[in-house]
Amino acid sequence: MPVARARKRRWPRWTALGLALGLVAGAVPGVLLRELAPDAAGRPAASPDRRGTAAERQLAERMVGQLDRQGAALLGGDRTGFLAVAEPAARPALTKRYAALRALRVTVWRPAAGGVPVAVDGRPGEWRLPVTVGYCFVVPGCAPSTTGLGTRWRLVGEQPRLLAVEPSRTDPTGVRPWAVDDLAVAVGKRALVATTPAQRAKLPGLLAQAEAAARVADRYAVGPPPDRYLVYYAGRAEWQRWYGGGRPKWTAGYAVGVGGDRHDVVLNAQSLAPGGVDDLLRHELTHASSLPDQGYADHADWWLVEGLAEYAGTDGQPVDRYDGLAEVRKLVRGDWAGRLDALAPADDASDDRVGGAYGVGYLAVRHLVDRYGEQRVLDFFRAVVHERRPPAEAADEVFGDPWSMLHDDCVAYVRAAAG
Repeated sequence: MPVARARKRRWPRWTALGLALGLVAGAVPGVLLRELAPDAAGRPAASPDRRGTAAERQLAERMVGQLDRQGAALLGGDRTGFLAVAEPAARPALTKRYAALRALRVTVWRPAAGGVPVAVDGRPGEWRLPVTVGYCFVVPGCAPSTTGLGTRWRLVGEQPRLLAVEPSRTDPTGVRPWAVDDLAVAVGKRALVATTPAQRAKLPGLLAQAEAAARVADRYAVGPPPDRYLVYYAGRAEWQRWYGGGRPKWTAGYAVGVGGDRHDVVLNAQSLAPGGVDDLLRHELTHASSLPDQGYADHADWWLVEGLAEYAGTDGQPVDRYDGLAEVRKLVRGDWAGRLDALAPADDASDDRVGGAYGVGYLAVRHLVDRYGEQRVLDFFRAVVHERRPPAEAADEVFGDPWSMLHDDCVAYVRAAAG
């Protein structure tokens, strides 16, 4: 996630600091734990809520049966059937959701009860049921992403009728764009780009840039690359609403884990200079290709996670052309103690401090790549970030050199490059 640089771009640290990791109180995520793993049939597993009475379980089954019929209509392109399970008051919002999901080329939609129905206080005959949904876009055979939804129902005789579908209050990733807004979508071979209808004219250019960035990000995949990269281009209002909003002012983009070994990417249209979109996309899509589904466990690994994404973002340009060298110089001449594992900026850090931290991470990774090659650096990344092994152990195995020496060499390289 990039930080604000007035002359070119904003580079936020968002992508690296995962809420799911519990590293910093109040930190908001760029990388989140997947919500609920799908079961063997590809449905999201139900949460361990109380089992309820036999009558409650039977009612939940009837509600999910209605959602199954709705899902089949969605996949079949039958809008009338999609709306048929709902009361008239629910249909305008559901019509919007149907259109957005169809534009995203939904290929899998598997609802499951996340508990048992609970009667709504003061409204006889109304019930709430938490639901999880496994879904895929474009690719029929993908490992589904998951999201939580709140559903509200009315019993008409024995038949549950859908009154409303609401974002889950417990979904750590926040509201998905397709759940709350109309979307215009462009689909390529490796990427989907979605935005609001008001910004539809930008889609062809954004898709071309995302396709080019995807080819770069694929090179840094740790494991199989994503089946598709999904990029949302957010206007002012959408930036505050999608995935929970609340990002720092200098945030230009972030990647958020949505399950199924997949990360959605969101770009902030309000803070992007035209010349900064390409390297931002390479940076964020590399997070999507390199990070584990469940985030990463140690704040001390920030330099490596962001350094690899910055390295990909530069796309092979010479070190002396790196946009953040001035911020790096300021950091290394200031209060930085020279420890990579203490590099991550605080939530209230200045733009210069954040930009310098990103630059140090980039230069450290660049030094390792120059010394050992990209594949061995990716092997080191896998060992540290995915397998959660100490850098000292990983360096001995992957590089055959002690981490204490390599760490000091990286810091010396950073200081020399900063001048």
